[in-house]
Formats: sequence, C-alpha cells, structure tokens
Amino acid sequence: MNFRNVVLCGVGLLMSVSAAAQINILNAKTPEEIGKKTEEQIAYDNDRPLPYGYVDERDVLWSKTTWEIIDLDERVNFPLYYPIDTNNIGAERRSLYDVLVKGIKTGEIDHVYADSYFTEKRTLKDIEASLVYSDTTDLGIEQYNAEGRVDPEYIRRFTLDAGDVEEWRVRGYWYLDKRQGELRYRMLGLCPVANEARSKAFEDDGVDNKVELFWVWFPSAREVLHRAKAFNRKNTSQPISYDHLLNSRRFHGVVYKEDNVQGDRGVSEYINDNALMQLLESDRIKEVIRNIEIDLWNY
Repeated sequence: MNFRNVVLCGVGLLMSVSAAAQINILNAKTPEEIGKKTEEQIAYDNDRPLPYGYVDERDVLWSKTTWEIIDLDERVNFPLYYPIDTNNIGAERRSLYDVLVKGIKTGEIDHVYADSYFTEKRTLKDIEASLVYSDTTDLGIEQYNAEGRVDPEYIRRFTLDAGDVEEWRVRGYWYLDKRQGELRYRMLGLCPVANEARSKAFEDDGVDNKVELFWVWFPSAREVLHRAKAFNRKNTSQPISYDHLLNSRRFHGVVYKEDNVQGDRGVSEYINDNALMQLLESDRIKEVIRNIEIDLWNY
C-alpha cells in the first residue's frame, strides 16, 4: 500500500469517526440516544457557523443586489423542501420552513420583516394571520346564534406546513472584493412563498394567491440554520447544514429582480407574459455578474 492509499484510508477513517460522533448512531445504547451528543462531544466539537470576515467599504470595488426565486419543484432544490412528513423520521431532520418557523416561535430568530428591504419588523402574532386560519362551521354559527357560544368541535383550524411552501425567495449581495481580487456573494434575506392558510379552507375556489409569508434577516438566523441539517444525497453520514447549503449557493435560483434606476423594478414588469424571455433575462443578469470578475483580469 503506497503513501497515497494510506492517506486516503486515514481521511476516510476520520470522516467516519466524525460522522459517528455527530449522530451517535454507532455508540447509542438505546434509540433515544441517537442524534444526541454527550457533553464531551459537545465540548470537543465547538461547532459554530463559520463567521463572516470583516469587509471594509473601501474594499468593495463593485456591487449589485439581486432577488432570486428558488423553485421547490426542481430536484436540485429538494433538500430545502423535504421532509414534509415528519411522523416516521427523527427530530434531527426538518425542512427549512419548519426550522425557521420553530426558531421564530422559540424567539431564537427575532429579525423577521414584512418585505425584502427589512423596513417593517414583524412579530409571530403579526404573521400568524397568514400561517393559521380558523373558521366556524354552519352548525357552529347556529349554536352561536342560539346559545352565544361555539363548541371547539365546530371550529376548523388550518395551519400552513412545509408541504404548502411552493418556492423560496432570497435577496443577496454580489460584490467585488479588491483586496481578495474575487467576486463574492453574501445572502441577506430569505422568504417562504405559499398560499395563505385561508386557501386550505376554500380549496374549491382554485385561486392562486401566493404571498410572501415573512422575510428573515439571514445573518441573524445563521446559528439556528447551522444546527439544522439538510439531507446529503451523496453521503448520508455527512449531512450539510442549511447555513452551509445557502452560503455556498447549493441551489438553483432564477433572478426576478435587481437593483436598478427604475426603482428596482422586477423582470416581469418590463417583460410581460413571456416566461421564456423572462428566463433569458435572468440568465443575462447572471452573465453580467460573472463577467465582472472575468473582466477584472483582462488588461
């Protein structure tokens, strides 16, 4: 066995040991211990999201803000969508929507806004109107008219879940770091898009009423997203955190808006009723951004 094989075996062994320590499946004495780390493992891991380096404003040679749509019907974006049925899997696997909603409910994520410009802050009570809908049946209305009260069995309650989310919208900042001499990307916010919970009560209407449920300031949610793991199809022993997945842009997005002189108008505002041309315009915007870095090294 040559030196290269020895190194590869050593790396593989270290990766397998790390994976076992992470999910504890090989050392668990009971099923309840799977996915739980011991105090020694937690102290040894010191697992935190990779901090962003400081970027001086004078080092930003060029920048552009873009808004993208992540379509969850595309296979490459499935890790952001699944699992939608959590009855038969462990608590360590949750969809991106479930992770964010849980973080908002527990207070770990408090920078929640109404729009992508982060001007109007929202609370859990503010966004519950879109996430939860309660409706009284006809029998409940009759009971209220007769007795002035409604029994709980006559109240229907509909709640949005991960399966209702159709797409994600993200806002990011592309900039050219002249100190590093490279093009970089920094995600600023992300937003789930779905029909409001009210549409689940009136499915026969067939109205497509997709809305932006809420915008999360991404840097403030990194701790929560780092602890949550997305499914890794190539190696299930090494799940990837949502923080790493989003920061490394391991998804496919279509640009639907960029900052421009027309008040950041969207692509659909100047290309109407032509999905193909809108897609080509999105590719053109991406190509312009990519060419900025290439042109930097042309003399």
